[in-house]
Amino acid sequence: MTQPPPPPNQPPNQPPQQGGFGPPQDQPPAAPATPPPAPPTPPSLQKGGPQPGYGYPQQPPAPQPPQPGYGHPQTPQPPQPGYGYPQAPQPPQPGYGYPGAPVTQQNPYGQPASYTQQQGYGYPGAPVPPTAPQPALSGGGRNNATVAVIVSALVVIALIVAGGVWYAKSSGDDGKKDDTASSSGGTGGKNGSGGTTGGKEKVPSNPAADVLFQVPMPKTNDTVVTAGSWLTDKVYAKTGIAEIVGYDPAKGTKLWTLKLPGPVCAATKHLTSDDKTAIIFQPKMPGKDSSAGCSQIAAIDLDHGTKLWTKTVGVGDSPSDFENVTVAQHTAAVGSTGGGAAFDIDSGKLLWQPKPGDTCYDAGYGGGNKLVAVRKCGEYDNRQLRIQNIDPTSGKVISEYRMASGIEYASVVSTDPLVVAADVGDSAGDGSEVSDYFSIDNKTGKLLSHISAPGHTYGGRCDGITRIEDCKQIVAGNNRLYVPTEEHDGNGKYSQTNEIIAFDLTTGKETGQRAEAGDGYTLSPLRMDGPNLLAYKHPPYDKGGQVVSIDGNSFKATKLLENPATQDVRRAETTMLPDYAEFLYGQGRLYMSSVFAHKVSDSKDYKEYLLLAFGAGG
Repeated sequence: MTQPPPPPNQPPNQPPQQGGFGPPQDQPPAAPATPPPAPPTPPSLQKGGPQPGYGYPQQPPAPQPPQPGYGHPQTPQPPQPGYGYPQAPQPPQPGYGYPGAPVTQQNPYGQPASYTQQQGYGYPGAPVPPTAPQPALSGGGRNNATVAVIVSALVVIALIVAGGVWYAKSSGDDGKKDDTASSSGGTGGKNGSGGTTGGKEKVPSNPAADVLFQVPMPKTNDTVVTAGSWLTDKVYAKTGIAEIVGYDPAKGTKLWTLKLPGPVCAATKHLTSDDKTAIIFQPKMPGKDSSAGCSQIAAIDLDHGTKLWTKTVGVGDSPSDFENVTVAQHTAAVGSTGGGAAFDIDSGKLLWQPKPGDTCYDAGYGGGNKLVAVRKCGEYDNRQLRIQNIDPTSGKVISEYRMASGIEYASVVSTDPLVVAADVGDSAGDGSEVSDYFSIDNKTGKLLSHISAPGHTYGGRCDGITRIEDCKQIVAGNNRLYVPTEEHDGNGKYSQTNEIIAFDLTTGKETGQRAEAGDGYTLSPLRMDGPNLLAYKHPPYDKGGQVVSIDGNSFKATKLLENPATQDVRRAETTMLPDYAEFLYGQGRLYMSSVFAHKVSDSKDYKEYLLLAFGAGG
């Protein structure tokens, strides 16, 4: 579903030219040629200051797949009110990260052969040295070569078709509730005198934006997770290396710094109504030959920059490692192959956790307005996933949907409306982990519709292997599912473009609504803003990126922000790919940030950034 970006010295969609960046030549050569590197430039991006050059865009390392879990296959049972660890022993883990042999990291960015990535901190499946550029991205790294997996895929697809779930309908709740909390993007802005889009974000009289501030890539000799960014009315907060920093949303001045003993492993995009969130982090910085594990759970008050509490969960004296964390209402929930647990986010009180005797386990949770568990039962290659709507405080199961046997991984796109993504039969074929979507009634657990989204047609990606609610460019709300199409040729020479289309979550069919990106631009859904969809437009070689509001009824796009089109700003912006980087838009400002820090070349010709902020008044 996602295409590899171009080499670092040639911005996307740029026609061939002889030397440097600039407008297309009157007589382009027969095949695009890679322009020479940009000349050295100073590091500042601030308005009025000298313009820097930029380095290679960095692709987050593809995680390694988990090895087959252990447990006893069982006859499906009624929904269970409690949660528990699997009874069979888990396979030994080689330090922190996915069990199993390391895989080779692909390198679509064309990095020099001398560039190597060291063992990463705070992320399952530490990256390994990249190889030569590959023709396509690889997101899952699963081994599809065995006959057993092929047979399993055919069985799964047959079961789905035989079960009659293609575009199945339900006479229950039609789900026509606007969703503003379950899609990514943080908080919305305040209404202003410039007019509104129908949501909270106002339409400015002039959408032209400046660089408000930027933060350089932190210095490290390793690849370290920096996932986690949040926007409130008071602060923009971003994870660094073993710290979280709060910035003034407009000026970029540091408001607070929260130091941690080790790197952040996982963070949730969700906040409570009073701006609290949760993270998982390591208790110390890992050494060269060992890992500290991701065992520490903490709640953070983002407006004040304080850690409210730190907890661990485990058996005996051994704390469990967790791969997922989310927030639903005032509950922080964590999950992994060892099961799940939930805490009151204000006090840290343990609300519920796995119970001995349960042979299923909660692989992870989706949060927001509701709490949804992806519960795994049975052995690997004979798995059954149960999608459970849970009371956040008690852990009681409200409703349950059982997916067809053989689907190993699923991601929660949204909890309200409840939409789950899965790679059925490993058929996506492009590393996106998405081939199908399932719209589920939250109250009854009944399947409302099943939407097929072939990888060669639709974009968006999820990490259902470890990050249960880590989906990019996929948004659900207004009883619609919004997904981008794959990039395709535009009308101009060498231009690429795409569209965003809408599916009805009750019927599973396309609504006929389609928003076109325009020649050279590609559209990526960000989040809901009331009844409307906010989207980012990745720019062509001679333009800045944009944020638009797409009307929920007419699907007319209104421009809210447009970034500067100067060469250096464009080069910095295009290192932040929507498939991987974190994008937050609110209060008329756009924040882009990297989910990894890495060793930066000693070259003085360019500078790489942890985050970029755009808006008016820079």
